[in-house]
Amino acid sequence: MPETRWTLAVDTSTVVCAALARDGDLVAEARLEDTRAHTEALAPMVQQLCAEAGIPVSGITEFVVGVGPGPFTGLRVGIVTAATLAALAGATPHGVCSLDVIARQAVRAGDAPEEFLSVIDARRKQVYWARHDATGTRLDGPHVTDPAELPDLPVTGPGATLTGRAGFGVEALSAAVMATDWADLPDAGLEPLYLRKPDATVPTSRKSTLLPTGLTPRRKSTSRPGRLKGEPA
Repeated sequence: MPETRWTLAVDTSTVVCAALARDGDLVAEARLEDTRAHTEALAPMVQQLCAEAGIPVSGITEFVVGVGPGPFTGLRVGIVTAATLAALAGATPHGVCSLDVIARQAVRAGDAPEEFLSVIDARRKQVYWARHDATGTRLDGPHVTDPAELPDLPVTGPGATLTGRAGFGVEALSAAVMATDWADLPDAGLEPLYLRKPDATVPTSRKSTLLPTGLTPRRKSTSRPGRLKGEPA
């Protein structure tokens, strides 16, 4: 009898979300609407899903992770968590583009137009986006731009409201679709799709310890303080 296939899907490109499927059927899913709690929330969330399914974390056999595009810290937490759990299980983690997941959701909902854009909030008044056809196949992207620079196409996804257009279909990325449909999505590898430089950077120059021209360092005196009257030499 074939072994039961347990699939864990996690995505931290937006908020923290995860789902668990058994042989392609959704068993449990969880979501935390917080864009800054990835580190604290993901591991307990995975444990919660396994408890609901009645299996240990070691019972998971497949691991799927969204590689963005998304913020630096959030993506790292999701990818490292999935890769670590997969390594412990002796499995290979599978990376998928988070925008492809959104497009898949729109297709499954049955209202995807001939061409459309999947959109995620990139902060700094920008959006991540990709162009897809009616089957969810990615035709272009991913990109990060100002909303005004998007092609004139219907939009869907958690960043659709930032475009000033009426979005359709998908308002939040679903880890459940990742867990059940990941094999139908293109392999995106495990490199995070940051698309732009981080806010924090490492200094490229060292602080000089040289004195300005014409100045000399003060030497610390090594002589004893002056003696008080009557003090022996």
